[in-house]
This record gives sequence, C-alpha cells and structure tokens, in this order.
Amino acid sequence: MNYLDNLVNDKQIQNLLDTIFDAIYIVDSNRTIKFWNKGAENITGFKKNEVIGKKCADNILCHIDETGKLLCKTACPLVNAMKQNINVTEKVYPLHKNKKRFPTITNISPIVDNNDIVVGAIEVFRDVSQDEDYRILQEKFNRLVQKYISNNTYDEIINQLDNSDSETNMVKELSILYIDIVDFTSISELMLPSEVAELLNDFFGICDIITRETHGDIDKFIGDAVMATFIDANDAVLAAMKILEALKDFNKNRKDAGLPVLKIRIGINTGEVIQVEVGTDDRKDFTVIGDTVNTASRIQGIAEPNTIYITEQTLLNIRNKKLFSFVGEKELKGKDNKIKVWKINA
Repeated sequence: MNYLDNLVNDKQIQNLLDTIFDAIYIVDSNRTIKFWNKGAENITGFKKNEVIGKKCADNILCHIDETGKLLCKTACPLVNAMKQNINVTEKVYPLHKNKKRFPTITNISPIVDNNDIVVGAIEVFRDVSQDEDYRILQEKFNRLVQKYISNNTYDEIINQLDNSDSETNMVKELSILYIDIVDFTSISELMLPSEVAELLNDFFGICDIITRETHGDIDKFIGDAVMATFIDANDAVLAAMKILEALKDFNKNRKDAGLPVLKIRIGINTGEVIQVEVGTDDRKDFTVIGDTVNTASRIQGIAEPNTIYITEQTLLNIRNKKLFSFVGEKELKGKDNKIKVWKINA
C-alpha cells in the first residue's frame, strides 16, 4: 500500500477521527474519497459505504460558494490546496443527502508523503447553520430597527424576523424578484430528465445562496422560474445583479462541457402584498400574493434576455437610480394602464 492508503487504513487514526464531531474526509490526488468519518455521516446524511471510492464531485456534496459558483465543477478548494500545497479555509454550502443546502466553514490541508510529495488532502468542515441564521437575523434586525425605533414595536419586529404565526394573512410592503429561464422547454427537450433535474438544481442553488446572502427569501420555485421576496428593494436589485454575474461563470462551464447555456429574464416590482398560508390541513405553503406579485411576473415576461427590468415603484426605493435607464411605458397582460419600466444599464 502507498503512503495515503497506510494512513487511512490505520485503525488508531480511524478511531481517533471518528471521535471528532466535525465532518472529516480524506481524498487522494484524484479527489477520490478514501476516508469518511462518523461526523461526516451525521452532518451530510451520506454513510461511509455510499461515498468511499467515489470522487467528491460525483453529485455528493456539490459545493457552492457565497457568490453562487459551483466549486466542484470549477474552483474546487481541494484541488487548490493540493496544487499549491497550501491550507485553505472557505465558507461553502454543500448539499445534504436530503437535497437541502447548509452553510459550513471548511478547512482543507494537503497531505504530503515522506518525500514531501502531495498525495491527497484532508477536509474538515462544520455545520454553521445556527450561526448563519443568527447572523442573518441580526442583519435583518439592524435594518428594521432603523424604521422601528420604539420599544413598543420590538415584539412586532421579532415576529417579522422569525415568521411566526402572527405573520399570516398580513399586508406588508415587499420587493418581489421574479426570474425565469428563457426557452427552457426547447432546452429541456434535448436533455435526459436527469440532466434537466441537475441543470435546474444547479441554477436554483445559485439563486438560493445569493438570495440568502442579500437578505432575501425564496418564496417558491415554479417549474423553471424562481420567486423571491425582499424587505429592501436595493437588496432585490443587488441579488439580481449577482445572479446575472454568477450566470456568466455558470454558462462558461456549461459551454466548455459542450452543454447548452442558459439565458434568464428578471423582473422586480415593489408594493403591498398579502402574506398568507394557502393549501389544506395536510399541505400548506406560506407565500405572498397580490397585484404586486403578478406585475413582477409580467415585467419579467417582457424583459430582454439576461436583463433586469424594474417598475417605477421599485425605482423610487433604489438609492443609486443611475444604475437604470428608462425603457418606456409597456402594456402588460391583465393591466388596464401601461406600466413604466426601467432596465439595468449594460
């Protein structure tokens, strides 16, 4: 056996690493998983026998970073650590076996043999979901407290932040971001169902992470579309811009792999919505409805590919209005009056 095999098959080392609560796994220079501790099983849901012998990029963790970049297909931190023989620390969002992403702090170190040759790497990561929830909660609170400075409103703010039952059937002002993939039906007809699912999950994962990082919430996924809500219109615009930027890298990797690229349309509208629970006793969705939502969808529908369209109500709430130029007054389906529309400057 070689140096790395001797290392990962050492029973004392195995027992020691299995006592650590953090997730730990070891790969060889080809990124093949050679060791997977109990902490990794508990945190990711994947058992040892499901991953040993597979590559870490084989639809196991499918890491995404804070910018929405798919690391396993592009800038893998494991590869970076081994190529440069350096320690790497990053915040990444791996995919749990239940298909939900969660935030982690990941530390990677190269493994060198007795001849100082890099033969693999060890990755240690910790689920920081609670820390992340607290950070987002605190940042949302800091933004809201600027509007609600009275102590009498404290309980109301807390209810808004943790989405308690008191939030249902309430009218509130939000910015709605609506994203749709252009000509997705034509694209999907040329792909296997599994390839379509992987494409959507990869793209939706990017949208999800960026939305969270810009203080928004994904309201729902609708086929090949995404709807998100934001308290601040500036956050909605920032999220849209970051998603468009991440799409460039996403498409470059798909093009390099000989796969079809994506174009998207983005619409943002701001106004009053009704936040409600809809459904049956067995299945309910917590969502927002109203004309503001419908208008965001309609604005997206007339947008140019890979362009952000916003309404006048959104523009009024934007700090840097120079980002946008006036498109004109547009007729929208279901609207009696034309709607003034702006688009982001290229």
